[in-house]
Amino acid sequence: MRVLVTGGAGFIGSHAADLLARSGHEVRLLDSLLAAAHGDGAARPGYLDDHELLVGDVRDPDMLDRALRGVDAVCHQAAMVGLGVGVSDMPDYVSHNDLGAAALLAAMARADVGRLVLASSMVVYGEGRYSCARHGVVRSRPRSPDDLRGGIFDPRCPHCDGLLEPGTVPEDTPTDPRNTYAATKLAQEHLAAAWARDTGGLAVALRYHNVYGPRMPRDTPYAGVASIFRSALARGEAPRVFEDGAQRRDFVHVRDVAAANVAALARDGSGFEAYNVCSGQPHTIGDMAGTLAGIAHGPDPVVTGQFRLGDVRHVVASPKLARDELGFRALIGFDEGMAEFATAPLRD
Repeated sequence: MRVLVTGGAGFIGSHAADLLARSGHEVRLLDSLLAAAHGDGAARPGYLDDHELLVGDVRDPDMLDRALRGVDAVCHQAAMVGLGVGVSDMPDYVSHNDLGAAALLAAMARADVGRLVLASSMVVYGEGRYSCARHGVVRSRPRSPDDLRGGIFDPRCPHCDGLLEPGTVPEDTPTDPRNTYAATKLAQEHLAAAWARDTGGLAVALRYHNVYGPRMPRDTPYAGVASIFRSALARGEAPRVFEDGAQRRDFVHVRDVAAANVAALARDGSGFEAYNVCSGQPHTIGDMAGTLAGIAHGPDPVVTGQFRLGDVRHVVASPKLARDELGFRALIGFDEGMAEFATAPLRD
């Protein structure tokens, strides 16, 4: 197939493009080289393989028509990522993510391209899946600022106010986005599902968990926690861990995420489906910080007790559906992946 990878010069998109090419596909990249991801005055990144690169905005209909010419499928990675810095970011997130997805889907319909893999995120689940000793599986209520200031970080039961125990999140868990980025990713899924119904196309949303690995951008207000810790260690500083460091996440290596994209493009059928892309082996934020610091021979992490209201406590996913239906299984273990990441160059 000839595959258009939007955001193809970025962290995940470039790895997906490389693996698609090695798997026998013809690859074209579309990337705006957004300053927040690539720095001011960005040029073609040196790590890109010899792929065709179009520099342009995914919201530009003329650029999209050009990019989609002769294309069989789209791997949509372009997005404004991260929790952001405040409510003032909302228009930019909605424009880049939701308007961008809508423009792409409309262009795909014009070009009669009927296959889409969409980069979604585990953030659509919000606080994930929890159970109460008295009330069973419940949807947690938002964590209160008073609890967080008092060092009570686990969410409470909406019925009895007791602290909840985290469980594993399958894809049919009700979605509950709790920050701007999360809301835009869920909106992208809804747009893709509507496109699939209207056109008879196939849309596969991949709900990435905490992706890490080579080519991550350096520390910015929009960076993920792995990049923030890695950047601190590169400066000789201790990683600063929010809350108590016991937040549980599923860290999945970027090359495994690329493999999930290749597997999703091979899926048959029509309609919309979403899959967790995860390792199935959760670790705490504190584990990751300590592991990176140890490998880099850097200062021990500092647990600050600080918090952000938009953060969630625990999100641990089930990898079963992606394994059963896509044949995808993460192959790079936590220790192996972190050992590589601790010394891999970060992107400016």
